[in-house]
Amino acid sequence: MKIKIYDILTKTRIGKFFAKNEITNTNIMSEEKEFNEEIDAASTPETQETNNEQESAENTVTEEQVTAEPTMEDKYAELNDKFVRLYSEFDNYRKRTNKEKLDLISTASAGVIKDLVSILDDFERAIANNETAEDIQGVKEGFHLIFNKFKNILETKGLKQMVAKGEAFDSELHEAIANIPAPAEELKGKIVEDVEKGYYLHDKVIRYAKVVVGQ
Repeated sequence: MKIKIYDILTKTRIGKFFAKNEITNTNIMSEEKEFNEEIDAASTPETQETNNEQESAENTVTEEQVTAEPTMEDKYAELNDKFVRLYSEFDNYRKRTNKEKLDLISTASAGVIKDLVSILDDFERAIANNETAEDIQGVKEGFHLIFNKFKNILETKGLKQMVAKGEAFDSELHEAIANIPAPAEELKGKIVEDVEKGYYLHDKVIRYAKVVVGQ
């Protein structure tokens, strides 16, 4: 009797176990079915259309980025604008420098003239004094003083007198106005007389010496 009760209990437990497994399997199959339905829903035409729209939007952005790069016309316009600006600046600079050069040329002698005005004053005073002067020696000394003052002013401005008498004739410095027999053998081909003195201005010849050359 005890064996029969044990068998009944065992069969009952086994039946409950299989029944529980069947319920679990059913739940698993149900969840798998729902998952497959979700996958199928994700691949529906509407979803595919949405995905296509997203891909199209991405492609459009890429195309816009490509078309946003400057074209040859844009580059040409930019270079042309730079050239016009640079040319305008250079033209303004050229006009300004030309004006400055003209102003410099027109006022370059202002300093020299200002210094020479004092010599003009000395000559006016000397002329006025000579009208009543009786001391000839004093008049001569006055003219020597004015001459030396005038010479010193010019030398401070870079003027230098050329020494020609007794020097060999040089066509780069001298202008021969006459040829005469040399008074001595050592004066042949050399300057015998300095008729009009030559001058340098800062080592540049500004007036050739007019000379007589011995032959």
